[in-house]
Amino acid sequence: MFHSNRQYVRAAVAVLFVLGLSLGACAQQRPLLTEDVDIIPPGTMRIETGLDFLQGAKFPASGLTGDLTRVGVIGINIGFAPNVEFQIEGVAQNFLSINSRSASAIPLSVAAGANSTNDAGDFILWTKFKLRSETRRGPSLGFRFGVQLPNSNQARGIGLNQTNAYGSILVGKKFGRAGRFNTFGNLGIAILTAPTQLFSQNDVLTYGAAGIFRLNKQFSIAGEVNGRANTRPGNGPLGTESQSEARLGMQVRASGLRFDFAGIKGLTRFTHDTGVTVGVTYDTPSIFAPAK
Repeated sequence: MFHSNRQYVRAAVAVLFVLGLSLGACAQQRPLLTEDVDIIPPGTMRIETGLDFLQGAKFPASGLTGDLTRVGVIGINIGFAPNVEFQIEGVAQNFLSINSRSASAIPLSVAAGANSTNDAGDFILWTKFKLRSETRRGPSLGFRFGVQLPNSNQARGIGLNQTNAYGSILVGKKFGRAGRFNTFGNLGIAILTAPTQLFSQNDVLTYGAAGIFRLNKQFSIAGEVNGRANTRPGNGPLGTESQSEARLGMQVRASGLRFDFAGIKGLTRFTHDTGVTVGVTYDTPSIFAPAK
């Protein structure tokens, strides 16, 4: 397990230095999961929505596997100050086409012969702080922490209906003329409630390494490796296993919007096999005056 995790970290570092940037000093994340250090302008909002299709999704706690469609992958970012951003992210509805099922560790309301199930996703509330701006030789630094709310119904077999806490250090560095290459990475800890063990948790290592390479004013290439590594013996408690994925895609700017798409490849045993994501992002003009 530890040897495997080292391989993923090495791959993440490679992606961090190979890939590059988008325009300006604002975060340009979708279709990526790794968080950029940069903050959107104070008083503005960034609204993201997308659709994911994941083949071979696995849910060890419920014993279900199948093809997962996530409709309404939502992100709302609000710039409160030059160095403070509040974020909401989650999934409006998950639909699982069941390919196989094994013994479940939790009671399910999914009928024995059912070939599908659906449920709302768990939403996460985040606060991000930019602690240090980038210098000629030094990277920018930030910190992000969040709490995952128990919005899902574990009896549907997709979500775990648990409250989890996250915290991570953010690092970013731009390269090339006008910051054409932007690389950024995250390293942190997630405190995950063990859904099948009373008074138990798993403190997993979270990581991400990503970059966006600006081809021109309209097109950028984006890629990353992002995941979490179990720190307990074996696979860890059910529902807290190591997960990791790689994404490679493109951002396209048109009509005041930013469209994106990416291919997804799972990298661990308990991650989906392959998938795709598509989405769109809208940055609002200033809609309120931030506090001074």
